[in-house]
Amino acid sequence: MTKLSVNVNKVALLRNSRDIGIPSVIDAAKACVAAGADGITVHPRPDQRHIRPGDAYELAEMLVAELSVEFNIEGNPFAEAAGSYPGFLAIVRKIKPDQCTLVPDDPGQLTSDHGWDLAKDGERLKPALAELADLGVRVSMFMDPDVEQIGRAGELGADRVELYTEPYARAFAAGNVDEVLGRFAAAAVRAQQLGMGVNAGHDLNLANLGHFCTIPGILEVSIGHALVADALHMGFPAAVKAYLEALSASR
Repeated sequence: MTKLSVNVNKVALLRNSRDIGIPSVIDAAKACVAAGADGITVHPRPDQRHIRPGDAYELAEMLVAELSVEFNIEGNPFAEAAGSYPGFLAIVRKIKPDQCTLVPDDPGQLTSDHGWDLAKDGERLKPALAELADLGVRVSMFMDPDVEQIGRAGELGADRVELYTEPYARAFAAGNVDEVLGRFAAAAVRAQQLGMGVNAGHDLNLANLGHFCTIPGILEVSIGHALVADALHMGFPAAVKAYLEALSASR
């Protein structure tokens, strides 16, 4: 079954609105793991508006005992040190997570909104991929469903791609999803032909998740905003279980 990694950025965003330490990112992650989540995802950005480096370090320490739970760190490998932010790759070097998802977001970007253009950035990404491989970290590239770009990710030696699914979510909401889903299916097939695993994430929710995961071979979905929003009503245990049920029904 497709694995569920819960992105806890929005828990940190709420916590950061007050200086009293609640809600706890660690407690939220523990609740997700206890409810059956297969992984925890964070995306520490230079402005530290949500997940901070200290959160990433604490989560890594907490997850050491959870041998079956993956830790996925997302971010731009070119994000450099600024103030108390040590730089994205410095965080990754310290933690050595199970997976590092490289995302081409700008420093002030509200949220990730496109995949890599590897015709432009492929060469300068090579040292980061080589270093992550030396660290024993699985490398996933955040990609649009473009078979040519997927091919370039394979040439770079990425272990996986994470398909950026906001276009699918928009099409699903508009009731016109088949053509868009076909592009994602073709991208997934191309990645698998090149020996890469396929992850997915962005704007997936309880309504659209099952239909997306009818695409064969989706290994992992990373879901944060929608799941945390559902948890406000349902609680984290019930929300995680609902998403796991949606994944199970898509098999």
